[in-house]
Amino acid sequence: MEERSNCAPHSWNESVVLDVKPLRSLAPMYPAPLGQKNTFSPPNAPPFVCVTTPFGSFTTESAFPLGFCPLFPSFAASHDVNQKPVDANFVNDANGFARASEGSDINGSLHNASPSPSFQTPPAAIVSFNNEGPLASGASPPSGRTIKRSSCSNSIHIGNSETEGSNKKKIKTRRPKATGGDLSLLPSSSHDPREPVEVVLMTFDALRRRLMQLDESKRLRPDLKAGTIMMSSDLRANMVKRIGQVPGVAVGDIFYFRIEMCLVGLHGQSVAGIDYMTARFGNEDDPVALGVVSAGVYDNEEDNVDVLIYSGQGSSSKDDQKLERGNLALEKSLHRANEIRVIRSAKDPFVLNGKIYIYDGLYKIHESWVEKGKSGFNTFKYKFLREPGQPDGIAVWKMIERWKQNPSSRGNVILPDLSSGIENTPVCLVNDVDDNRGPRYFAYSTTVSYSKPITSSRPLHSCMCNSLCMPGDSNCSCLHQNGGFLPYSPNGILISCKPLIYECSVSCQCPTNCRNRVTQRGVQLHFEVFRTRDRGWGLRCWDAIRAGTFICEYVGEVTESIQGVEYDDENDYIFQPRHADQGFKWNYVPELLGEPSRVDLSEASKPLSFIIHSKNMGNISRFMNHSCSPNVFWQPVVHDHGDDGFPHIMFFATKHIPPMTELTYDYGPSSADMGDYVQSRRTKECFCGSVKLTRTYDQY
Repeated sequence: MEERSNCAPHSWNESVVLDVKPLRSLAPMYPAPLGQKNTFSPPNAPPFVCVTTPFGSFTTESAFPLGFCPLFPSFAASHDVNQKPVDANFVNDANGFARASEGSDINGSLHNASPSPSFQTPPAAIVSFNNEGPLASGASPPSGRTIKRSSCSNSIHIGNSETEGSNKKKIKTRRPKATGGDLSLLPSSSHDPREPVEVVLMTFDALRRRLMQLDESKRLRPDLKAGTIMMSSDLRANMVKRIGQVPGVAVGDIFYFRIEMCLVGLHGQSVAGIDYMTARFGNEDDPVALGVVSAGVYDNEEDNVDVLIYSGQGSSSKDDQKLERGNLALEKSLHRANEIRVIRSAKDPFVLNGKIYIYDGLYKIHESWVEKGKSGFNTFKYKFLREPGQPDGIAVWKMIERWKQNPSSRGNVILPDLSSGIENTPVCLVNDVDDNRGPRYFAYSTTVSYSKPITSSRPLHSCMCNSLCMPGDSNCSCLHQNGGFLPYSPNGILISCKPLIYECSVSCQCPTNCRNRVTQRGVQLHFEVFRTRDRGWGLRCWDAIRAGTFICEYVGEVTESIQGVEYDDENDYIFQPRHADQGFKWNYVPELLGEPSRVDLSEASKPLSFIIHSKNMGNISRFMNHSCSPNVFWQPVVHDHGDDGFPHIMFFATKHIPPMTELTYDYGPSSADMGDYVQSRRTKECFCGSVKLTRTYDQY
């Protein structure tokens, strides 16, 4: 594992105070919003994120170096040991902004900021509770100062809630500046807190994939490097620490890197397993735990999906564990009975030594004790019990494990394998909803058929690589066809969406396991076709799916026009790539790496003038429903002929997708948007349930 740098971030503004955490936590910690001494807000406080969408156009204040930057600053403000604790009873005002009660030290010691040659340890932020917990949402104090974040800037405006204006002060923070185009920012009072979380995660992963593509020698970990850039650019969600649920993060959400949980405010520690803060209960100040990660490092007991026996923090192989830091916070949380976020982990079957982190919801500690560990030293143990009434988290994973070991244990199965052995893994057909016995008959196939033979004067591309196609190989013609980079990572993850991807063809000399043949190897995941409650049949997967993972190809009969297709009430199985897909928005932001802004790839892509009809023949793709907030996008790929006008339509994951989540993609413009254009979908009411619901059709 690479060593982390201890240098200060480049171009950091040293004239302001940063709220940082102790270095002794053994984890890089990040600055809280500038101008705020506390790092807590109640669960109902609206999330805020100032972030460009992955397809926005902007330039940052300074170019980010390609070298690794630290995840914490090397300077801090001096603190008065006699300073009074921060009173941070937050409520929401009518505009949806967080408002602090009278007496809250919002300004802190801003004027005392001074660079320090070494990392100082300021006292932890102290949050005030009343006798019944945090101040209830909607309980407005008689007066106070209002913190407002503009929807079009990242400045924090501080003033009195009654006489705001004359005493208003502006504290500017670093943010990307728009030049020559609009800066697309997410408002602080977003109607959907899920949206900023997903945009932050999408931006991070796109940046990580690009960094991995630029430096496949892995001298630096791309996840940490991408996290540093995101933090330095203030591209994150839920920057204020809170007890309880995190807005926009759902139970069952999965993460492939610890830094992802930091970026969305789920777990503030990038290394340590216990996240905690100091809170005030009445007249007492106590550290309380916010969340724990059970990653298999310690001897935890987690066979029960509702119970977690968690081991304390600190090495127990050389000495007894101490009741301090995270251990003390857990002990105090036992007595305070506050909710604690629990993140469990599972092995990533597709990556050697890889882990997947699963947010399992809110727990409370019901018991603690000390026992001798395997080394003979004392270890703290804490018994967590899951709060009732929450969606399933790790329980879904345990259930799927049983299914994989014994497929017959999966109930309500109509057909064990819809593909009749054609796919690499069985595709079961299930109905947990009604008595429907399955979709109408169709011929299952994994390859498209063409109504007319494809003729092209362009020769089939080929490479002369005797071994695998390797990045940086100047003699690889397939590399040149794809713009100088291989389109996939060593693990088969798509790096960026492109107008067209050229995979190695049958004429290439490289073997079938070449990394540039990802889609040709077929479906690698375990899918099931299931009956939905209001959208007919749908598709979901037993496996966790990482962003950029190949899902499947849209298979059917390829024709040049929809005119020859018989259209009736049962014929909704038509794919027509009439618009540039949303996958272009999925790519990394080049300005974050100091690269020039790219052209609009959706405009540069050539329109495709064919349709794929899967009424009579097809594969699992014919069961994917529409969503206005899809988790899958399509990517044109060519590998078996030289005609770029008839590429294969391949589906890839837009985001990390938990097991048993329905897979959906955007069908495109609705009939009303198309005007006189020939429609390929029958107009129906959309039941996708997305807050972005703008379409009026779906597939049955």
